[in-house]
Amino acid sequence: MRHGVAPLEPGRSYEAILCTWERVAPSGATALRDRIEALCAAGVNVGVFATAPAEVVDGTLQARPDGPGTLHLLTDRGTRISSCARTGTTLVRVVQADPSMAASARWLAALLRERGIGPGLVLLIGGDLASLVDGDMSAPVAVPELRRATVVDCGTATASSSGPSDGAVLLRVADEQLRRRSDRRVPDIDADPRWVIELPAPTHPADVGVHATLLTLADGHFGSRGCIEHGAADAACAVVASGVYTDVDDRRTLLSAPVWAALDDVGTSAVGHRLDLRTGVVEGASDDGFRSLRFASCVRPGVMAVRAEAPGGITAGDVLRPCGRAGDDCVTVARSTRGGGVVAAARQHPAGTPATRVERLAGYAAHPRQVPDAGEARDALARAVRDGFDRLLAEQRMEWATRWADAAVTIHGDDGAQLAARFALFHLLSTVADSGEAAVGARGLSGLAYDGHVFWDADVFVLPVLAATRPRAARAMLEYRLARLDAARRRAASHGFAGTMWPWESADDGADVTPEVWRDHGGRPVPIRTGAAEHHIVADVAWAAHHFAQWTGDVAFLAGVGRPLVLDGARFWASRVDVDAAGQAHIRGVIGPDEYHEMVDDNAFTNVMARWNLRAAADLADGGDAAPSDEIASWRRMADALVDGYDTRTGRHEQFAGFYGLTPLIIADIARPPVAADLLLGRDVVRASQVVKQADVVMLHHLVPDHVAPGSLHADLEYYAPRTAHGSSLSPAIHAAVWARAGRPDRALDLLRVALRLDLDDVTGTTGGGLHVATFGSVWQALAFGFLGLRPLGDALQVDPVLPATWDALELTVRFRGGRVVVHASHHGLRLTCERPLTVQLGTAGERVTVHPPGRDLAAPARSGEAKA
Repeated sequence: MRHGVAPLEPGRSYEAILCTWERVAPSGATALRDRIEALCAAGVNVGVFATAPAEVVDGTLQARPDGPGTLHLLTDRGTRISSCARTGTTLVRVVQADPSMAASARWLAALLRERGIGPGLVLLIGGDLASLVDGDMSAPVAVPELRRATVVDCGTATASSSGPSDGAVLLRVADEQLRRRSDRRVPDIDADPRWVIELPAPTHPADVGVHATLLTLADGHFGSRGCIEHGAADAACAVVASGVYTDVDDRRTLLSAPVWAALDDVGTSAVGHRLDLRTGVVEGASDDGFRSLRFASCVRPGVMAVRAEAPGGITAGDVLRPCGRAGDDCVTVARSTRGGGVVAAARQHPAGTPATRVERLAGYAAHPRQVPDAGEARDALARAVRDGFDRLLAEQRMEWATRWADAAVTIHGDDGAQLAARFALFHLLSTVADSGEAAVGARGLSGLAYDGHVFWDADVFVLPVLAATRPRAARAMLEYRLARLDAARRRAASHGFAGTMWPWESADDGADVTPEVWRDHGGRPVPIRTGAAEHHIVADVAWAAHHFAQWTGDVAFLAGVGRPLVLDGARFWASRVDVDAAGQAHIRGVIGPDEYHEMVDDNAFTNVMARWNLRAAADLADGGDAAPSDEIASWRRMADALVDGYDTRTGRHEQFAGFYGLTPLIIADIARPPVAADLLLGRDVVRASQVVKQADVVMLHHLVPDHVAPGSLHADLEYYAPRTAHGSSLSPAIHAAVWARAGRPDRALDLLRVALRLDLDDVTGTTGGGLHVATFGSVWQALAFGFLGLRPLGDALQVDPVLPATWDALELTVRFRGGRVVVHASHHGLRLTCERPLTVQLGTAGERVTVHPPGRDLAAPARSGEAKA
């Protein structure tokens, strides 16, 4: 049997069906037309290849489908491609003559990819189409984009012979596909191992929470944890709404919304799951025939959908937990103590259980300050019910195809790293809304760890990814800060400072909600000082706003509504700084990113970021009316006077005043990082030592490399890397990025792998509380800013790649200043693809070249190996 040729597989849903006109036409035009129009109405995409001219095929078939599926005629030996719709037939493409029709097949495969349909969901009818994908898995094929498609070979049978003709098979397939949809059968996914996360059924109770986290589905507004079947607890199925908080005891936390996805009894076998990153759906399956597919619609925020089937029947239980009633719908409200709330409405078919098949749709509405009207959720549900599960799923696939087109990541030669990187990016792209204001907590919308509070993680680790892949979402994150600008000003004033003083932990109203105490493993109270002293967040927010403008080219944002994020930060620092008798400026009593050492003076990270903020504000205000000239001049003087701990003798920065006097301690002599050194050694021992929790001085070389002492990169890395415990999940990938910039990509890859597997392997034992979304952001930054050396330089994009020896190539798609750019770097060179003219600077001091669409290869070779920069 040739590769791809198989008997017709019953019980499977296909999203695209391709056939040959000359082999199906004998079945009769009327029967074919009716089936094709019905398939398109059900969302199936149909392609008909023909050697005959388009006029002959269309004149005979006369199909006029009304979507949402498409019909394309690939006629004249595949050289002309026409689209058939309700309004008529339109020529959409003329391709180069190709007797095998491979060129038109590649075009059609690309169209399907744009609709989120991979080859595993494509059915080719007729052995003559097998040539498109024929060959063993290692051999080249005519259309590699369709390699994993299913091919049904009807042999040489005709309508008058004993075997079924291609036309008869098409009619039979069409009827089966239509019946599957009308019967609400569970659709299939394209199980491409490059895009699918496989999670076997949990074998330990602790695994349930981890799996629920990893399988979280979110639309930027609502997050639904990956409900594990078999009577999962509501915590594993929890739903939260972005920005909707409530008070529980003495803390402010995300409000738990009604649960929609729980099924009470699905059989006797444990259920495993697959998360399809390409389309944002979760598939469940067990050995006794249970199957399910669920998703959170990224097209219709707040709409959730699941289908499930089991030969032995499913006891679905309550449609919502808890469940109120309003006609045929369950309608339930969760109220916040702070005035806001979440309302949910859900409907199930069939209404009674047990049943062999269950379909459930839900609609959610939320507001942080008032309880939404139940009609909002019921209206969203009613529209979803009207359009149906299959149309919702088709929309979902198309939306994710669009998202990936702007954010693709491919690592040639390392499938494991590629899959983990896509997993990270998938959750980043689904966690943040692209409208309104986005409150991005430390665990996103995947769990209640850290109570959903917003930290510097959002501004420094998550926002840069979205600025380069989904700019509207990055802007929504900045809108969150802008809406709390007055609160930050009031907080600064209450502490005797000017400008803005952003809270270390923020929730709904901009007040600082950092807990004042926590209890260690022995139950002893330990004071939390980060809220009072981790002031670098003021510069971090300013940096995020500036970075957004640089990447997107939205200079109007910084010149307009975003300007206070930078200028008021400078005003804070100007009031926070102490100047000594010698004229040197200091920032005393702070906590840097290395939270092992508290209330220190002149933390290098804090001081340099403050200096950057002061200079950026002066440049932004210069020549305008945003600040008086004397204030601008004072910012520049203050920036010049700030000490930064740099020692010309050692060529490196002291992390804070007195750090070199602490007990020398190399973390590898005690434990293998990552490790929580404060828990391992005790807080007092760590405080008195040179052990560092996470990137601190090193972080400066990542965020503001032009604002540290020239030539200090290697000295700082070599000194602080052995002392860093990576006790924070934020640390490993940032070190990876900086090692790559230092020309040590193989060492960088070792650290990147820690970050890539942090949640997938539950490295820290905390994944059950939610995903580490900032770690995901640092992974992408390591790839983009570290290994590819991407950096905005005004209107130019700097590209300075350096790859690990084990990678063949790295390719990222970004949006730079309004245009899509694909950067492909190998050990032999660089290829850039763009949709508008692009100025590129090669290397940190290389020449600038202009790349015109569709792109060009550049002769400058990519560095590789362990060579020093």
